[in-house]
Amino acid sequence: MSEKTFARRTLLKGALLGVAAVPVTALLGRAQAAAGKVDPNEPQAKSLGYVEDATKVDAKANPNYKAGQACANCLQATGKPGDPMVPCNIFAQRLVNAKGWCKVYVKRP
Repeated sequence: MSEKTFARRTLLKGALLGVAAVPVTALLGRAQAAAGKVDPNEPQAKSLGYVEDATKVDAKANPNYKAGQACANCLQATGKPGDPMVPCNIFAQRLVNAKGWCKVYVKRP
């Protein structure tokens, strides 16, 4: 059997490069996810009760919903007033319908 040894410096360099690659990979994945629109059938959207039209919210399933609530006037939405699609903090800056709604709604001051 042959024994192969690694120098301590080589091992530490490899470990540091591996650790440095993790945040870079996360940032790249987030940038790709931010490019698209949120699909109401995605697991995260379903768990948050996201709908693209707030007038179609099931009030019995979502007792916190009140008429007039929409992504356009939610604190989590970061878009400009009047935009049909707005980036949302909850969905990693992906686009949601301004007329939509989800359980994380918080009225913008």
